[in-house]
Amino acid sequence: MAVPKLIIRPKKYTEESAVISMRLPKDMLRDIDAIAKYVGCTRNEIMAKCFEFALEHMEVSERQDGTDHPLK
Repeated sequence: MAVPKLIIRPKKYTEESAVISMRLPKDMLRDIDAIAKYVGCTRNEIMAKCFEFALEHMEVSERQDGTDHPLK
């Protein structure tokens, strides 16, 4: 099985954005900033792409109460 890779492509989501706050380990943030600088993107763009990649590749198990998956 091939390992999925995060490839930086044009934006997929087109709706208005929202501001969020989240805590990350400092060393992770340094890595994100280094990648952003290397590829010529902003930190925000890299993080959004990482979230998009995670949403496309994550496997969510069904809830025990039978509730539908939120992205179906």
